[in-house]
Amino acid sequence: MTSSTSKLAALTRLFSSAVFRELAKKGRSGLFCRLVDQTDLAARFGSQATVGDAFDSAFEILKVAGKRDEYIYRAAVSHKILMGRHSLRTASMLNEFRAGSCKADLVILNGTATVYEIKSERDSLARLANQVENYKRVFAKVNVITSEGHTKAVLATVPDDVGVLCLSKNYQISPKREGINCSERICPVTVFESLRSAEAAAILKALGVAIPQVPNTQFHAALRVLFAELDPATLHNEMVRTLKHTRNLAPLGELVNQLPKSLQAAALSIPLRRADHGRLTAAVGTPLHAAMAWD
Repeated sequence: MTSSTSKLAALTRLFSSAVFRELAKKGRSGLFCRLVDQTDLAARFGSQATVGDAFDSAFEILKVAGKRDEYIYRAAVSHKILMGRHSLRTASMLNEFRAGSCKADLVILNGTATVYEIKSERDSLARLANQVENYKRVFAKVNVITSEGHTKAVLATVPDDVGVLCLSKNYQISPKREGINCSERICPVTVFESLRSAEAAAILKALGVAIPQVPNTQFHAALRVLFAELDPATLHNEMVRTLKHTRNLAPLGELVNQLPKSLQAAALSIPLRRADHGRLTAAVGTPLHAAMAWD
């Protein structure tokens, strides 16, 4: 790898779940230290800089068009849509949520369920058509968020009812085509396969469907049969209501507010134990010169 390529790879890895979880679990991260060593971040700061300042600086470098990876797009959707148009109290967000044979990058639950498939400038569009078809079976609204360079190809690849958003060079989200909200097209069985058993049972109960009294080994199959008979639009509405409750992000509000902006998307997408929140915020506030001695 060239020097610039290896620096870019190190900057990208700073926002990995491995670094985030290590900071939260141990209050320090040897991996963070090694990655910063592979960049010129430490040389940019004076003695007052913190670990959080290093993350913010890395994020600013990665925000430049051409260098952006999935995390930058995830952060844009988290800040500008989830917390910009909505709030953690009124909306929820699902990460890597199963939909048919695919996993959805991000799903925002508000009045409806909207999936955001990320296609950064580093991504291929080879799987996009198949991903979109799978998402339509679970979510009422499908959006693709991509770079200026990919926009034309994305518009040509996906059907007209799929929304296309562009993350511009100056980090603004601009709609190129509005997606159609259509809960009637979802497939109840595919939705069922995406849910936890307790969520599926809660949805049936809310819809007035009796939960079958069968042995555990037969429970999944019995619920699947009941889901197959549900009206798609009615199911979708109840799925949104139930998942907003079971995947509620409001308890993360305090943690998100205590973290630098560059790490807020990580806090919303990487599960942590409540007991680790204080360790994480303390680690992020550590002076950078002291953190460079972490092993």
